[in-house]
Amino acid sequence: MKKRLVVAGGGHAHMMLLARIGDFIDNNCDVTVVGPSEHHYYSGMGPGLLGGTYQPGEVRFATRLVTEKLGGRFVRAKVQAIDPDHRFVSLDSGEQISYDLLSCNLGSQVPKQMVKGPLDDIFLVKPIERLLEAQHRILQLGVSKTVKIGVVGGGPSAVEIGGNISQLGQTPGMKPVEVTIFAGRKLMPDHPEGVRGRAIRSLQQRRITILEGTRVSSVQTGQITADDGTEYGCDLIFIAVGVKPSRVFGDSGMACGPEGGMTVNKYLQSVTHDNIFGGGDCIHFADQPLDKVGVYAVRQNPILVHNLLATITNKPLKPFDPGGTYLLIFNLGNQKGILYKWSILFGGRLAFMIKDYIDRKFMRTFQALEAS
Repeated sequence: MKKRLVVAGGGHAHMMLLARIGDFIDNNCDVTVVGPSEHHYYSGMGPGLLGGTYQPGEVRFATRLVTEKLGGRFVRAKVQAIDPDHRFVSLDSGEQISYDLLSCNLGSQVPKQMVKGPLDDIFLVKPIERLLEAQHRILQLGVSKTVKIGVVGGGPSAVEIGGNISQLGQTPGMKPVEVTIFAGRKLMPDHPEGVRGRAIRSLQQRRITILEGTRVSSVQTGQITADDGTEYGCDLIFIAVGVKPSRVFGDSGMACGPEGGMTVNKYLQSVTHDNIFGGGDCIHFADQPLDKVGVYAVRQNPILVHNLLATITNKPLKPFDPGGTYLLIFNLGNQKGILYKWSILFGGRLAFMIKDYIDRKFMRTFQALEAS
């Protein structure tokens, strides 16, 4: 009898799994991939998409096309709940899909509790597709007026968004853009002072305002309100505060970490349900906390594929080793970046070029499946 593998989400941690759907079919599996979009947009290139450095086709992977080409079934929907005891997932379409083996890469989301009212001209930095909508809106408004833009957040995402909006504002025929980053206590507080200083200088050289020591209490269309009551008028607002894992696991009564991610053991396997695996931002790795950065999702790819196949074929599982310090490169817009790892730190065009090369190579590896 065939095993039923359900792949929930087509994100970074599932890229290799999608590429190897044929291996699961060869091992007597039916494979169903569930995703909210027919494409997966690579978040590492999202700010560059907003700034106009990349076109949509350069930053996305055709999840549905590849799934069906390799013999799997694709269902466009969001997973709303998991019933681990009866082994099925419930979708926002109303459909329920049964599984013998489930792999979750449901990603993370930007909290929007501070938003009051509808999201008109307010853009969360996830999902990445909305950054394209934001780009079009900025270009539309910028034809006739100076566009005032507020970016709420003080981490790398806010820095990259702000820098790339500045780049977009240099599009011929546009009026200037005025960008203000509401950084909270401090811009990039979790990074070395050398990195922070380079980011601040790069942004300020392009007349981007950085407000430190100003916490945002609420956001609504056209207005950001600080906790001291000061109101700031904005044409567009970007929310780039820290991401949280999908709420699906907690809502489904599964074992979760402090932020709500599914708790997994060293095999990337649910600590309470050995037929559920996961990777990326949606998990809580029990052995040690992991930063929510794409590098871990990429490193988890081969382990997820091996352990899912091993479960099907009754072979030993492999543990996931997070590895050591990872390379960080930020895209600041205008083909400038910051790169650091260990004691290595530099900025400018070379840093951007290295990031651009790595990102394009990563995407080409999987986009090749679309044409094969």
